[in-house]
Amino acid sequence: MTDIAPPRSWGRTTVETACPLDCPDACSLSVAIERGRIVKIDGSTAQPSTRGFICAKVRRFDRRVYGEDRLTRPLARRGSKGAGRFARVAWDEALDLIAGRMREIAARRGGEAILPFYYGGSNGLLTQDTTDAALFRRFGASRLARTVCAAPTGAANAALYGKMPSVTYADYVHARLIVVWGANPSASGIHLVPVIREAQRRGAALVVVDPRRTPLARLADLHLPVRPGTDLPVALAVHHVLFEQGLADEAFLAAHATHVDRFRARAAEWPIARAAAEAGIEAEALGRFARLYAASSPAVIRCGWGLERNRNGGSAAMAVLALPAVAGKFGVRGGGYSMSNSASWELGPSRWQATPGPPTRVVNMNHLGRALTEYDDPPVEMLFVYNCNPAVTMPDQNRVLRGLEREDLFTVVFDQVMTDTARYADVVLPATTFLEHYDVAKGYGPIALQLVRPVIEALGEARPNGEVFADLAARLGLGDGVPDDAALLLQAAADLPETVRAGLLERGVASPPHDGAPIQFVDVFPRTPGGMVDLCPDLLTTGDPDALYRYRPDPATADHPLALISPASEKTISSSLGELRAHTASLAMHPDDAAARGLNEGDPVRVFNDLGEVHCGLALTDHVRPGTVALAKGLWRKSTYNGATGTALVPDSLADLAGGACFNDARVQVAILARH
Repeated sequence: MTDIAPPRSWGRTTVETACPLDCPDACSLSVAIERGRIVKIDGSTAQPSTRGFICAKVRRFDRRVYGEDRLTRPLARRGSKGAGRFARVAWDEALDLIAGRMREIAARRGGEAILPFYYGGSNGLLTQDTTDAALFRRFGASRLARTVCAAPTGAANAALYGKMPSVTYADYVHARLIVVWGANPSASGIHLVPVIREAQRRGAALVVVDPRRTPLARLADLHLPVRPGTDLPVALAVHHVLFEQGLADEAFLAAHATHVDRFRARAAEWPIARAAAEAGIEAEALGRFARLYAASSPAVIRCGWGLERNRNGGSAAMAVLALPAVAGKFGVRGGGYSMSNSASWELGPSRWQATPGPPTRVVNMNHLGRALTEYDDPPVEMLFVYNCNPAVTMPDQNRVLRGLEREDLFTVVFDQVMTDTARYADVVLPATTFLEHYDVAKGYGPIALQLVRPVIEALGEARPNGEVFADLAARLGLGDGVPDDAALLLQAAADLPETVRAGLLERGVASPPHDGAPIQFVDVFPRTPGGMVDLCPDLLTTGDPDALYRYRPDPATADHPLALISPASEKTISSSLGELRAHTASLAMHPDDAAARGLNEGDPVRVFNDLGEVHCGLALTDHVRPGTVALAKGLWRKSTYNGATGTALVPDSLADLAGGACFNDARVQVAILARH
């Protein structure tokens, strides 16, 4: 087995590891260590898609490890909620306090009064949905529906194809047409960019569907700057052309798809002219895209997560993912679709999530503000936050903050740095970073599985997730069968086929089937019942056959006419690394929208609606379409003038599938910020 202990040498040495952060690429890393400290983080070629280079975010991750915000000791609150005043305490004291409060709350209100709250965090296989899941299930805590991201697209992919493995980066060079829809690989998933550029050099056409002129959109043969929330009619209009002009692959549909006629009827409602008008794009351009897609082979669609972040997000993803089935783009290398390949290894946390426990209530994480301020059967009296920073990432931020301010709410935050959420905690626990513990990284762009090795000793008293949750379980009398951190790797490895396990533990990188590049409908097939592509799954219609693909119109009003979007940033991974942002954020606005409001470059502005307002600077750019403004995803409160982030303007309404978040349904007005 590969040595996974951090190096002890005082001289300069290099350690191979992998990045498990929430990005499709799962890069292999080469980390230089000198005198026990990280001196350089770079890419390696152990995972071929990494190609020896990495993003600037991870390259500077040592600034988080050694930064002034890093947590290295357990803390207990000594001031008012949100003031950030704490005193150091010992681990035993902190865990005894937490365990005692859990017992007291459960005795008085029941386990459901405790809400574990978590999301991607370091995103490795061992740091979430393992020991933590076993602990909270056995204790009878409320369960969390983790729907803030990828819920609608995941539901769409599962319903249509059963999350069939999809086209990986290496095969994009074979495509003659590449469609990037609702994704910006230049900010997230950067290793797809050089592959697309190489495909273009070989003659491939590139189409980008996005409200912004992203870096790839500027290089595209065709850019469709759709109005946020209108991806559904645009995709259905392409299907309309395919069906009406005899360009659909009827033989493939007859052999491999169900509910075709029902889907055909939904597409018939959206001719090109109507869809283009709704999306605010030129009908000629949309028609050109439809014809180009029909005529090109191999053709691949990179379906991102941006298109799901609205009221129509699930249906939009369904319609986009259905395109290669209707147009007959499967069965050739470089043809089909790319979504998430997270299910390709058929590995998951089911062992721990299935731990016996009572059927407790489920809380949609997008309704955290409601859960903390309105739920009363029972009320949430303890919030245990880890791998997440909800004070700045959840919808309806002001309501979330009101909940966090409750003096009767006991909040635990287990994190690597003093986040905005941690400032409201009663107890703060220091967590290790992925450079200080071992884990398993599973890529969901490339089909990659890698061992994450610690490269340095944990700073101060920071501890890994599995170890802490196992310790807490033991204090609560629930420790039997709850694995500690060391046992997690062995149990995960035991679930792997022998060849995969050997590659992971001996070389640090596992070799997947089909050399990591399966051809859809040749090497892999839908994992749906019967192996069919279900174009209108009954399980998603909630008893109404017409509910799926039903377009819900733009929620803009005369008072709040602008669509606010929150695109992924090249500076953060969700809110991770937000503490390193040095400058105040700026709102991106089209010059025409600014002129109509008498605004100029650099003006201080207030961005507002009925939920709240954000004060920040203004940046004018034609990279956003008129009628749309953008404020980066993952901002911390210190990055705006008034401590509010874009989530203060986001409604906690839910998408049409899987209870997803509607970040891009925020509708706002922008005005000059009056000076006082």
